Amino acid sequence: MRWPVVFILIMLAALAMEAGLLAFAMYVLLGVLFLSRHLAKRWVGSLEAAREGDVSEPAEIGDEIEIRVRLDNKGTITVGWVLAEDLLPEAALKQKPPRLRLKGKRLKLATIRAGKSATLKYTIICDIRGYYQIGPTILETGDLFGLHRRHRVVTEPIFLLVLPKVVPLPKYDFASQRPIGEVNSAHRLFEDPTRNAGVRPYQVGDPLQRVHWRATARTGELMCRVFDPTTLAGATILVDFHQDSYHKRGEPYRSELAITTAASLAYVVTMLSQQIGLVSNGRDAADRVRLDVKTQKGADETAPGFETRDEARISGEMLEESNRLQPLVVETRRGIEQFQKIREALARLELTDGLSFAHLIIEATPRMPRDATVVAILAAVPVETSVMLGSLRRQGFAVTAILIGLEDDAMALAHGRLLAENIRDVRHVNSEEELGMLGDQAAATGPNPYGVEMELG
Repeated sequence: MRWPVVFILIMLAALAMEAGLLAFAMYVLLGVLFLSRHLAKRWVGSLEAAREGDVSEPAEIGDEIEIRVRLDNKGTITVGWVLAEDLLPEAALKQKPPRLRLKGKRLKLATIRAGKSATLKYTIICDIRGYYQIGPTILETGDLFGLHRRHRVVTEPIFLLVLPKVVPLPKYDFASQRPIGEVNSAHRLFEDPTRNAGVRPYQVGDPLQRVHWRATARTGELMCRVFDPTTLAGATILVDFHQDSYHKRGEPYRSELAITTAASLAYVVTMLSQQIGLVSNGRDAADRVRLDVKTQKGADETAPGFETRDEARISGEMLEESNRLQPLVVETRRGIEQFQKIREALARLELTDGLSFAHLIIEATPRMPRDATVVAILAAVPVETSVMLGSLRRQGFAVTAILIGLEDDAMALAHGRLLAENIRDVRHVNSEEELGMLGDQAAATGPNPYGVEMELG
């Protein structure tokens, strides 16, 4: 609205001073302004964009993804200039080290004749796992004098899921710490010789110590004892992803190490055909997806479009915050598809300032099976966390704690708090090299005399 006011004031001044040349110049300027406005609206409305390629499949760390956006001029006149920019999460590009790197440029300045097209092309290099929004594409055009500009958001955004790294663990030894369990196992992998479930006829291969001699004498044929299975099978992984547990000085190294540890444990348990589940207080990046991206605004001459690039950018980017307090849960089950679900959930996991780890345990306990070891992955052990883990142990859960990237003083304090709650299987990981030897670490009180060590070939 500033231009009409300025124009009227100058015209009044020109009439008062009888300055005909000034009045003529104002008429010319007014005509240029109207022409510029018309051209900008027509150019931005005649452009259409289509995204080529598919990123529906999850990517691995180190993959290179080619992104192509084709711009088509569907109008009858040449678009003098258009600046196309494909939106990417700035935080992922500017973080040190960056989560994503680019080969090529995600901006393109072009002149597009009627019926012709131009292509914006670049490559994304995936360095760190995550859930990233690619697009939408912002178009900026205007008159040749720079007096009027229009912006438009085109193409629907697509989402790139980069899966976390999986480190091979040669051994898995997170079995129950007790010879006699209080909870019957849902799956008959191992049996407790102190709990008789009955007898059955002898089968070839049964050891002699299983023969029930009294029943054999009574029936006249060999009978063997059957025992209840009580050794714990599988694991439920609890990942503390509260931002207070991860000091900025060690980021993103420590949080990514925690994710890699969880993914590696999930993989090795799955390969042993045991049940596996995941519970975390972290934020799911999918909750920040904006559901009201307006890609059609500015599609014709009657639509206003966006006045500024910032307005167009904000309308298409993912939300910066999520108010989610509900825990992220992947139910404890068996199968290779279960590992894929857990890995995808870990790929989307982000630090949060919401639910603390102690409150997470309170919320998740009713949903955790008692015949699976609870493996808590922790970057800090405040008193509340150790008390709640001790409560799990007193309820009959087998609990293992894995400490991520703690310095010596913090490590000693964490060990003391966990031992005070009688949690003796405490392990630590400070690097991916140490993670590979996680199965070789003994519990705080020495090797588990009742644990079952499984070695992967």
